[in-house]
Order: sequence, then structure tokens, then C-alpha cells
Amino acid sequence: MLTHFNNKKHAKGFTMIELMIVIAIIGILAAIAIPNFIKYKRNAEDMAAQSAAKNAYTAALVYLADNPNKEWSDVTDIMLPEGGFRDSDNVTTTKPAGAGSVITSIPIGGNHYYTVDAMGSLTEIDQ
Repeated sequence: MLTHFNNKKHAKGFTMIELMIVIAIIGILAAIAIPNFIKYKRNAEDMAAQSAAKNAYTAALVYLADNPNKEWSDVTDIMLPEGGFRDSDNVTTTKPAGAGSVITSIPIGGNHYYTVDAMGSLTEIDQ
């Protein structure tokens, strides 16, 4: 009976070297994948902010079309939902009142923020 347990021919499982090689391969793949994932996530957050700025500008134009007695300087971020704008969870969009004011969209974790002026010009600004 004891000879059955000591027989290497019937042993099952992985050796320590095999397990170490698998762990090393997983570590190398993670070292490559994680920085790329972070970069793609930041790019996606920047694109969400850019899209929010454009959508807020469109909502401001809709609000101004529905309220012909108002001007660009009268529009604030509180009025944007009346034009159909909904901000996303990861982006903060603001529009203060006043002549020359711009719509600003700031992503939670992105590298840039975006502004749109009364003429619809989108500008990217590094944080």
C-alpha cells in the first residue's frame, strides 16, 4: 500500500517550476495590459467630455430657439436641460451667464477639458 503513494508514475498535479512559469507569464501580460487599459480609459473620458460639450452647445441652441427673447449671455447650465441636455456621470458641464462665457466640460479622470463658445468652436485645453 505504501509503495502506491510513493510511485512518481501515478503522481498528479503541477510541479513548482510549472506554476512559477505560469505566474511569470500572467505577470508579464498584466504589466503590458494595465498601462494600456489606463490610457484607453483616459481617452474615453476625454471623448465623453468632448461629446458633452458639443451636446450642451446643441442644447443651448435649442433653448435659444425656443426662447427667442434670450441671448447666449442669458443661457446658464441650469437652462441646458430645457434644451434636452443630460450630463453624464463622469463629466461635469458648466455654462455661466455673461457675455463671452463658454460651455466647459471637464472629465473626472481625463487629461483635457473642453470649451465651446457662442460660435460653436470647440477648444481642447490641457489640465
